[in-house]
Amino acid sequence: MPATCLREAPNEALLPPVADDTLGDLRFRKLLPREEWDLLPLAVRRRFTKRLSGGKTAVYVGEVIETRMTLVGRTWAFLARLIGGPLPTSSDAHVPSVVTVTEDFATGAQMWTRLYARRSGFPQVIRSAKQFSGATGLEECVGGGVGMALKVSVEDKALTFRSAGYFLKWATLRLAIPRWLTPGAMTIAHREIGAGRFTFTLDVVHPLFGTIIHQVAAFKEAGT
Repeated sequence: MPATCLREAPNEALLPPVADDTLGDLRFRKLLPREEWDLLPLAVRRRFTKRLSGGKTAVYVGEVIETRMTLVGRTWAFLARLIGGPLPTSSDAHVPSVVTVTEDFATGAQMWTRLYARRSGFPQVIRSAKQFSGATGLEECVGGGVGMALKVSVEDKALTFRSAGYFLKWATLRLAIPRWLTPGAMTIAHREIGAGRFTFTLDVVHPLFGTIIHQVAAFKEAGT
């Protein structure tokens, strides 16, 4: 379960709301220099400063545009099922997808649930927890206590998350996972495409085999 990676977060992690109540949670904003943050489209800034405490949930609906996986990528996706299946397992395109984001009451972590429909069988459900901690200020945890540190930047007006090392955490024990035991460097880009829609692009690049997984999905907030 993702909770094995989590720790209690101080109350000050949620800063007081500013004048615009859509900018209530400033934790992502604090991870970037002001000049980089200001390069992001307003819709992205509002999306990543939405206050989700008190049981609030953000829901995004859309579809998977494309998924490409090499044999190495499929192998890693299969092995990753042991920790909850955080990598895509299907190459189906133009199938529905839903993402929900809420907040863990105890730790303040953001809990992300991603549902990807498949043309045959049950949808794939991926769960992860984003914790505002660690050397980079942001970590994402999946099952079995496995997590990765994330470096946040703005690249071509997209909010970009790059892996900065994988780790295994259980209670007070934390161990770095060697690179050869990981699928490679992971990059996730959140890009506004207009009319309230945005894309999530996932790339996994192995040091020997190059890009082994590439996925693009497009979403908009439910009810808009």
